[in-house]
Amino acid sequence: MMKENIKLKIKEALTSIIPITLIVAILSFTITPLTNDVIVEFIIGAIMLVIGTGFFTLGADMSMSIIGERIGADIAKRKNIFLILILLVVLGTLITVAEPDLKVLAEQVTSLPSNLIIVTVGLGVGVFLAIAFLRVVLKLKLVHVLLFLYSIVFILSFWVPKEFLAMAFDSGGATTGPMAVPFIIAFGIGISMVRGEKNSESDSFGMVAICSIGPILAMMILGTVYKITDFEYTNRVYDSYSNTREIADVFIQNIPNYLKEVTIALLPIIIFFIIYQMIAIKMSKKELAKVFIGCIYEFIGLTLFLLGANVGFLQVGSLIGMKLAEIGNNFLIIAIGALMGYFVVVAEPAVKVLNEQISDITDGAIPKKAMTRSLSIGVSLALIIAMVRVLTGISILYFLIPGYAIALILSFVGSDIFTAVAFDSGGVASGTMASAFLVPFAIGVCEGIGANVLVNAFGVIAMVAMAPIITVQLMGIMYKLKFEKIQKKNEMGEKEEQIIEIEWM
Repeated sequence: MMKENIKLKIKEALTSIIPITLIVAILSFTITPLTNDVIVEFIIGAIMLVIGTGFFTLGADMSMSIIGERIGADIAKRKNIFLILILLVVLGTLITVAEPDLKVLAEQVTSLPSNLIIVTVGLGVGVFLAIAFLRVVLKLKLVHVLLFLYSIVFILSFWVPKEFLAMAFDSGGATTGPMAVPFIIAFGIGISMVRGEKNSESDSFGMVAICSIGPILAMMILGTVYKITDFEYTNRVYDSYSNTREIADVFIQNIPNYLKEVTIALLPIIIFFIIYQMIAIKMSKKELAKVFIGCIYEFIGLTLFLLGANVGFLQVGSLIGMKLAEIGNNFLIIAIGALMGYFVVVAEPAVKVLNEQISDITDGAIPKKAMTRSLSIGVSLALIIAMVRVLTGISILYFLIPGYAIALILSFVGSDIFTAVAFDSGGVASGTMASAFLVPFAIGVCEGIGANVLVNAFGVIAMVAMAPIITVQLMGIMYKLKFEKIQKKNEMGEKEEQIIEIEWM
């Protein structure tokens, strides 16, 4: 059974990775020729991504989802609010520090220490996980909370240095990836199961959306502390190899680093769970065995995924961007960016987790295919906007303020659950692949045209996090109208039957 599950997950990962791999291959043989060593490095990275994603998603189903659900259910039963909030801040911070998306992004921000970024963002998620819990407890409408929080974000954005602004918004999307998403959504499900109220289904979602805001505010506060002279970007030096052995050595040499990184990331969560298990939830030995096997799968999958993304994909994205910039055709840059955006989101492991959990909790009312298509369209639009920003240098606020305004207005039109799902999906879409491929692509274009990388290139993840919120909400409104039409038709049919019966009688 386990072997079959692994095969199924790897097969799903393969179908996700193939499209972006083919796009890179076609580009390398046509308009953006790449050297053989870069192509081989990319192919090895793609293979690692497939295997890593397969193992990770299976592990997430067996461990993080269960851990999140059980802890959420237990916390919902407790009365000491102050203790709960402290616990959630710690838990949210630990989960975020383990997030691979954040590590990938932090390594690309050469102007700040990566550990400073990770800790700042981690605290932001921790505090806002507590706020998300309070929102459910106090029975506040999600749209009202989001409206209030985003108002604070955009007011504060006018005081933040422009070199820091895009970076701050990017951090919000980078935190909600393959580690955080399974846990946070499962945590929300655990709470809703205990509450069992009318609106508990919609309360299962929306936590990711709130948690995505915390890092933005935390980074903005950090940005006001740093002087503007501190913001510099050092252009990346691209590696070249003379033979396949050197390429293999690069991957082999990086294995210990990522093994250490993943160990440091997962160990605090596992220790936290063990302590919580002994004190409160007390799962059976069989359940515990399943969770720990899942953690092993996550460990293997996350190590391979990070290795493939950082070593195999990152350089390719930058080089393609640079070569497209050298051609000097802006329309071509925008078109290829849109194409990449459409297919990259499908490869996100966290997207698969979200779609599975949405399908389960809504009993298939929100189909996986419809969600994936909405996300793909949204990310494609995001890349069009991002490339326009890269080429023109227009402030990110000119896109984010009207974009989120539209998203919040739509939330008053659609259903509560679609609003929650839409805002969650925005955070999920801006995952590891966005950090490891789309951001380097934007950086490569920036370097190619000589633009300010910190101002123009960063902000891609922010766009990727925003656009799907709109497209998913539009899908939700369409489903709502369709359902109302069918319901009205059924009601009309019932009335006609009654009339016929009366006349016949």
